[in-house]
Amino acid sequence: MDQFIVKPLFGEGPVEWYTPTNVTLWLGIAVLCTVALFVLGTRGRAIIPTRVQSIAELAYGFIYKMVEDIAGPDGARYFPKIFTLFVFIIMTNYLALIPMSFSPTSHIAATAVLGFGVFIAVTVLGFVKNGTHFLGLFWMSDAPLVLRPIIAVIEVISYFVRPVSHSIRLAGNIMAGHTVIKVFAAFAGVAALAPVSVLAIVAIYGLEVLVAFIQAYVFTILTCVYLRDALHPGH
Repeated sequence: MDQFIVKPLFGEGPVEWYTPTNVTLWLGIAVLCTVALFVLGTRGRAIIPTRVQSIAELAYGFIYKMVEDIAGPDGARYFPKIFTLFVFIIMTNYLALIPMSFSPTSHIAATAVLGFGVFIAVTVLGFVKNGTHFLGLFWMSDAPLVLRPIIAVIEVISYFVRPVSHSIRLAGNIMAGHTVIKVFAAFAGVAALAPVSVLAIVAIYGLEVLVAFIQAYVFTILTCVYLRDALHPGH
């Protein structure tokens, strides 16, 4: 599928780490759209906001409340990091719905950087803030003593699986949606199946608009949960 192939922007040949590619292009477009929304769209700061300012303010307030509700007042100081993740993911997800575009979040290489970045950040933060008390996250003190070592092993395994599930969930859902649209689009060339194919594409596209937001929301809310565990590791 062309939408998932990384290609150099100029010329042909192998893609090296320094080669400008379609990934580079669409990541740059995502940055420009983010600047347009949050910088240019809110520079007037009118009491009666414009539509663009309303979208920016709603996004800001929505994520800030999420961080404060889940991670607590202590987590609010890390709001810029979490808000940046949310905006980046949702912007790239929606740009990927444009025909002939590219979806960086459909690649595990991109989502793994995000997932493992969150994992490393909250783990380091947990030890910096709590020292060895951070290990209390794995020790269920309310459970019967005989079960605590077993639960601790399960908790450690589930903790190290977090970045894997965090990244695969996002990439898998985005890739699956685009793949299904591509499959139905292949049937559009068959005259007998064309009407059904078009209706299916429209329905799935509408679902993908919802999925693009939900996946950004899920990634962000899980980041808040991991942040809460780092700040308050005791069960």
